[in-house]
Amino acid sequence: MFRKGLFLLVLVLVHQSLFGQTDWTLKSDKNGLNIYTKTVSSTGLKGIRVKCNLPAKLSQVVALIMDVDAGGEWVYGTKSSYLLKKVSPSELYYYSEVDIPWPISNRDFIAHLKVSQDPFTKVVTIDGPTEANYLPVKPHIVRVNRSNGKWVLTPTKNNIVQIDYTLEVDPGGTIPVWLVNLFATSGPEETFKKMKEQVKKPRYANANLNFIDNQ
Repeated sequence: MFRKGLFLLVLVLVHQSLFGQTDWTLKSDKNGLNIYTKTVSSTGLKGIRVKCNLPAKLSQVVALIMDVDAGGEWVYGTKSSYLLKKVSPSELYYYSEVDIPWPISNRDFIAHLKVSQDPFTKVVTIDGPTEANYLPVKPHIVRVNRSNGKWVLTPTKNNIVQIDYTLEVDPGGTIPVWLVNLFATSGPEETFKKMKEQVKKPRYANANLNFIDNQ
């Protein structure tokens, strides 16, 4: 069955940059979750952008995203996710394997997450480019060689965080375009639904990050 793995399957199938472009098409607007797509290559592959509001403090959301060992609990399609190196409280490297339905090979990637906050607006940006050569390639898994995910977290009144998430990736290998496009909204809906519940857990709700100003 087409189930686990489809969210990240969609997200890792972007061949050209998603940033600095304006031709997004709203594909889904349900329960406060806006999912946009656009064609980003001549093959018809879709890019994904997700916008939503999350009832939480900035420190909660950042703590959740940086808790990479727990990625399998809420990020749709994550077979495994674990910390490789913690450079500082606001910077780390982690490994993740994406579960993709047979007969397509799973993908994996090593991401470098780095958090920054604008001292005036308090907007938090989390960049996550890949470091493909950080670890040797594993047998029977296709390594994602080029990727750059980006979270933009904007605080508003009453502890509401506006989330704007985009991702650009060259996934390598061959994956049917119809499979990507068919599930262009299913995965994000599942992930952000789980994110809203995950962020309520005590380890995030009580997070105190000295590099994040909650206002």
